[in-house]
Amino acid sequence: MGKIGIYGSSFDPVTNVHLWTASTVARRSNLDKVIFLPCSSKRKDKHLHTTDEHRLAMLTMALEDNSKFELDDYEMKQESWNIYTYHTMEHFRAQFPEDEVYFIMGADLLQDIALGRWKFAEELISNNKFIIMARNGIDMLKTISGSALLRNHDDGTRFHLIDKGLAMEISSTYIRDEFSLGGEPRYLLPDKCYTYIKEHGIYQQ
Repeated sequence: MGKIGIYGSSFDPVTNVHLWTASTVARRSNLDKVIFLPCSSKRKDKHLHTTDEHRLAMLTMALEDNSKFELDDYEMKQESWNIYTYHTMEHFRAQFPEDEVYFIMGADLLQDIALGRWKFAEELISNNKFIIMARNGIDMLKTISGSALLRNHDDGTRFHLIDKGLAMEISSTYIRDEFSLGGEPRYLLPDKCYTYIKEHGIYQQ
């Protein structure tokens, strides 16, 4: 039996922090594989700044040197009405029936679930395991204990809490802003992705 982490994000663009986070999670949680799952541009709650093709191209380049990292465009292929994390995790659990499959997310998303902002939250929490990454200003234990949904499913294995130990919060938004304003974010993302963005004029005014 293996251990697989599903790491969803916009990756618009993928950054070195995304890669460092995935590597840290894989090591501390003993994961055999991390699947990078770019979100769909069809989602109503997302405003993306470049095409799916560009995001996939950059992710492919960013992940090619790490045998533990894989790219999956499952959510990009779904119709907008069917793009919920619960359905996504059902798909991956069916794809890897002999493995433990974890959903990797930040503590901010855990907080959103606790506040009732996610569809199919009961089904999602009751049927899956989670790796939760610390976010500045969010008390993960308090978030779990303060939510009936979360605490009632906290059996000691449901939530694996990770305090990364180093604040690395450089975001894709920051990098996009740097490109658009003529800044120099070269060392905040993989070299090949930086070159790709410059060559294709992505994020630049």
